[in-house]
Formats: sequence, C-alpha cells, structure tokens
Amino acid sequence: MIPLRAFEEFLKDGIITKATPNRMRADSLTAEAEKRKRFVKELLEKIKISDENANYYIESAYDTIMELLRAKLIIDGYKSHGEGAHEAEISYLRKIGFSEHDARFANALRYNRNGIKYYGKSFEKHYAESAISFLNEIYPKLRGLIK
Repeated sequence: MIPLRAFEEFLKDGIITKATPNRMRADSLTAEAEKRKRFVKELLEKIKISDENANYYIESAYDTIMELLRAKLIIDGYKSHGEGAHEAEISYLRKIGFSEHDARFANALRYNRNGIKYYGKSFEKHYAESAISFLNEIYPKLRGLIK
C-alpha cells in the first residue's frame, strides 16, 4: 500500500476543494453515522464477529467513520471529488489532530474495504475486531469535533 499523502497535496491536485460549509448536509451525514453506529452495536449484541461475517463489520466500521469525517470536512468548508477522494478525506484526520497511527489505520481500512468491494477479498474475524475497536476509539473523538 502506498503511504498516505498530505492533505495539502490533495488540495494542490484539486481532489479537495474549498466549498461553502453546508450545515444541513453535515448534520444529515452525522445522523446517518449515529444510526449506523447504533446498528453495529446492536448487531454485535446479536451476531458476534466471525470469519463468515467479518467483511460486513469492516465495511460498516469504514462507512461510519467516513460519514463523520465527511461531515467534518463539509463543516470546515471542503469537499472531495474524483479519484483519490477517499484517501484525501482520510488524510484530513492528521489536519484535525488525529495521530499518524490513526490516519494509517484508517487508510489501511480504506484500502481493505476497497479490496472487499471491488476485488472480492475476504478478511478474518481478527481484522474485523480491530476495525470495530478502531471505530469505537475514533468515533467519540471525531463526533466531538462536529458541533
């Protein structure tokens, strides 16, 4: 996997552009992330993570994080588009105070989720557990930045 580029590089390349902040859209994304997070919690109570369902948990963790991250970008007056948009959004984690470790894990999650979606890759229970643990760690921090 190629190292995560700096947010400024995505700005320079036009993958991230300045935009008028849109509170309604950000609130909608935040509400969806909250529903998805509750769904994951409920699902975990009823259906434990296994090798058979690991991919679904990984995708849910990724989607929840990305909804909150997009909401933060929108509030801060940015939008992403085109090839590399998801990577650009993840690189924003560094700009808003998350650690390099968090940015790298999120980028690996992006990469692996793409493997699931587009290449039929399967992951095991252990990685799904790590993805859910990361979601539970990053969610309140990211949610706290969206006011």
